[in-house]
Amino acid sequence: MSKQMDNTNPSLDASKGLWTRCDQCGEILYIKHLRESFFVCLNCHKHLPAISEDRLAFLLDDGTWQPMDAGLSACDPIEFTDYVAYKDRVNDAQECTGLQDAIQTGTGLIEGFPVAFGVMEFAFMGGSMGSVVGEKITRLIEYATQRGLPLVLVCASGGARMQEGIFSLMQMAKISAALQVHQDTAKLLYITILTSPTTGGVTASFGMLGDLIIAEPKALIGFAGRRVIEQTLQEQLPDNFQTAEYLLKHGLVDLVVPRPLLKQALAEMLTFYQEAPLRKPGKIPHGVAGPLSQAQAVNLTSQWSKGELTKGSRLQSVLNFLSFPDQSLDRQLFDMSPGTYYADRLFTRLVKCASNTGSAWWTSEDTNKVQMTNFQDQITTTT
Repeated sequence: MSKQMDNTNPSLDASKGLWTRCDQCGEILYIKHLRESFFVCLNCHKHLPAISEDRLAFLLDDGTWQPMDAGLSACDPIEFTDYVAYKDRVNDAQECTGLQDAIQTGTGLIEGFPVAFGVMEFAFMGGSMGSVVGEKITRLIEYATQRGLPLVLVCASGGARMQEGIFSLMQMAKISAALQVHQDTAKLLYITILTSPTTGGVTASFGMLGDLIIAEPKALIGFAGRRVIEQTLQEQLPDNFQTAEYLLKHGLVDLVVPRPLLKQALAEMLTFYQEAPLRKPGKIPHGVAGPLSQAQAVNLTSQWSKGELTKGSRLQSVLNFLSFPDQSLDRQLFDMSPGTYYADRLFTRLVKCASNTGSAWWTSEDTNKVQMTNFQDQITTTT
């Protein structure tokens, strides 16, 4: 895990000094000891900001982190310029953090449990959510759905990235749609960890959609700013308004967990989830699952050769064998003499109504063998 710790926050970089100050109590803290205490002040126990690399080290088992889509980088869709051009801001943030954008996504283990994991980087333009952040999160969710993995996202963001205009706001709907498939259709677990700050469009979308919503102590969590709300309501808000404890009291957060205990808390949740006796099985709808692998194609051909998909096979048995959910198919298909099709016609009709990946299945009239192509690579399976 030492490899993950190399890219450190410039404000905590040893080359710029070995000490830092707690912004709550003013205590002078040795950075090496601060990292060992999970960036929790040793005097007042305030949770100080931690960069994404450190959070990966804190929460994932050593050496298990496998990043995904690390090369995605932001463009400038509306050519935005204020005091500094948007492209220059992105370049500066990339140099400062060593990341391409404001989130890291991938897979890893938490006390031996495999998870799809994403952690936002507030040091990258305030953790703002642009097109790259939205795309990486959506890809991570779809990967977790396909592989049946629990999903954990660590949020630290000021909200949508204004420099990308409507493109940044579209990410809220895109991520929420992917989560609906992951949670409601595939019946898979999604946990959010809200750190300080989590505000704006992140709070208004995936930050508050978790099956379990965890917050760090005293984390600032909200949508609009305190002053805006006070001016709109013409009321004085409580001192602890928009804190994790305030949201816990009012039912918007499930747990407030100190950072040193967070990994163990996640492990216990994953244990309960894996061993739950009344879990409902989910299905991956049409449009999410990818093409069959070569190993699956070989297995299918083997079953064909054993006579399990022969003349007179019911269409439903073929679909069940290929694990296609009923709701993804045209119901008219089942009403057209479902027990009379030959196996080659079953596969032909299956492709027409269920394939969305550019793949095509057919049976050779000469050899009576199943073949598949995905237009770029052709996989021919033989018995």
